[in-house]
Amino acid sequence: QVQLVESGGGLVQPGESLRLSCAASEMIFSLYNMAWYRQAPGKQRELVAIFTSSGSLDYADSVKGRFTMSRDNAKKMVYLQMSSLKPEDTAVYLCNAARSWPRPESYWGRGTQVTVSS
Repeated sequence: QVQLVESGGGLVQPGESLRLSCAASEMIFSLYNMAWYRQAPGKQRELVAIFTSSGSLDYADSVKGRFTMSRDNAKKMVYLQMSSLKPEDTAVYLCNAARSWPRPESYWGRGTQVTVSS
């Protein structure tokens, strides 16, 4: 069974940095699109960054220039380097693995809390 486990969250002050990690297991990792989402209390889950199996990378406008996503197919890991953090970045950050062929699949981790506060 596919498992995704996030780590690296915590409490930081505005302007500081954090690096999130997501470890995957029981999957052919390189075939999946990997993404980071976040969900703040009372808000809808939103896409933060996506790194496709073909190598395309995209970010939400709100994090462009501050966040960098990377993936290591050999280690089955994805990372989210977050810099210049703002209070509005406070949320639970979730890792997602998805593909549409040969059949639709989507897997989620349990998330890691990021709190940005002075």
